[in-house]
This record gives sequence, C-alpha cells and structure tokens, in this order.
Amino acid sequence: MSAMRTGNLFADAAPPGKGERLETLLACRNLVVERIISSANVEPNEYVQSQDEWVVLVRGEAALEVAGEAVVLHPGDYVFLPAGTRHTVTSASEGALWLAIHLHAQ
Repeated sequence: MSAMRTGNLFADAAPPGKGERLETLLACRNLVVERIISSANVEPNEYVQSQDEWVVLVRGEAALEVAGEAVVLHPGDYVFLPAGTRHTVTSASEGALWLAIHLHAQ
C-alpha cells in the first residue's frame, strides 16, 4: 500500500509564460490525476487520448473544441472525454486551473 500524501491544488500555481503546465498529482493503478495550469497564451493543440478523461475547471474560464463542438467552461464546469475523442483548448484565462482524471485500461 502506498504512503499517504498531501498537497494543495493552489500551491505553486503561477501560470507558465505560454501554453499549459501539467503536473501529475497521483498515479495509482489505472488512475492518473493531473493538475493543469493554463496561461492566457495557449497554443491550440489537438489531443486524442487512448484513455478516458474527466476534467473540471477549478478556477478561471476556458473554451474547448470537443469533436467539432464548442464548449465554454466556467469554474465548477466539467466534461467527460471518452477515449479517442478529439479535443483542443482554444482559449483560457490567465491562471486557469484544471483537475484532470485519466482512467487507463487495466
């Protein structure tokens, strides 16, 4: 069994100069939890992942394109992205903070 770990989502949460900063908070069995911090200067990058992903916007605002559909997120909004779903972050407010949960096949 792994040792207990603690942390704070808002610690060391300065945004990068451009793009996004991804940090793995937990990797356990088939579960990965990431913290994502966005700058207002995001470079649209299309993602197609092999695992399911559930993401919640904790702070800030963001816009995505998910499988050709525009999605606007405000604090507390979340979206489930089944494996293989094309998605792109098209814009984000400075310091937007996300929590992403990835479920890998066993």
